[in-house]
Amino acid sequence: MIAVDTNVVIRLLSRDDVGQFRRAYDLFKTNRVFIATTVVLECEWVLRYAYKLAPADIVTTMRRLFGLENVVLEEADRIATALDRHELGLDFADALHLAATPENGAFYTFDRKLINGAKRLTRQAILEP
Repeated sequence: MIAVDTNVVIRLLSRDDVGQFRRAYDLFKTNRVFIATTVVLECEWVLRYAYKLAPADIVTTMRRLFGLENVVLEEADRIATALDRHELGLDFADALHLAATPENGAFYTFDRKLINGAKRLTRQAILEP
């Protein structure tokens, strides 16, 4: 198994550099590929800010990639939960933070938008300190 950096995933998804796309494609085609949670987080950011993709397009793109038989995610369940919540309107990074919170644990934040959005998506206690 090999691990890849954000730029390899982005080249594969964006195809904006033909040479790098082909090299990334060959890596994914011939190997089991490990993708760390931090790489997933950075990919979402790059796709949103640099490539101006809408959240729904990011979710669809990531689910397609992560659904490949040879792709292994560091925290597949956590990432799946975060994608589901992102699709329902939560910021992806916030959704990923929440997905890491123990099921019976409380999550504290000063972010009122996160508090309001998360309360409709989870039974976890989302509180302001």
